[in-house]
Amino acid sequence: EQFVESGGGWVQPGGSLRLSCRASGFTFSSFNMKWFRQPPGEGREWVATVSTGSIVKEYRASVKGRFVISRDDANQMVYLEMNNLKPEDTAVYYCTYNQRTWGQGTQVTVSP
Repeated sequence: EQFVESGGGWVQPGGSLRLSCRASGFTFSSFNMKWFRQPPGEGREWVATVSTGSIVKEYRASVKGRFVISRDDANQMVYLEMNNLKPEDTAVYYCTYNQRTWGQGTQVTVSP
């Protein structure tokens, strides 16, 4: 399995970013897909999940209403649209389905 995340960068508070993750090596459409993040000096934390068929989407409380997770099964992609970003969203963001295999992540920095 392989995950390649992209789309991170620096943004001012209140700004937006769209993260992308290309997955390969497994039957993408058969699994829920998840975004995690690791803030500086902290452990990795769950951010959002999109179920198979995009039927259910779940978010950690601190991002609910600001982030939107989506998936494209035809292209084996998962996305995270992040709006109204806050400094506490600063982290390296990862996608996964099994929480055993991780990509290199993409850095998101939110600061004035």
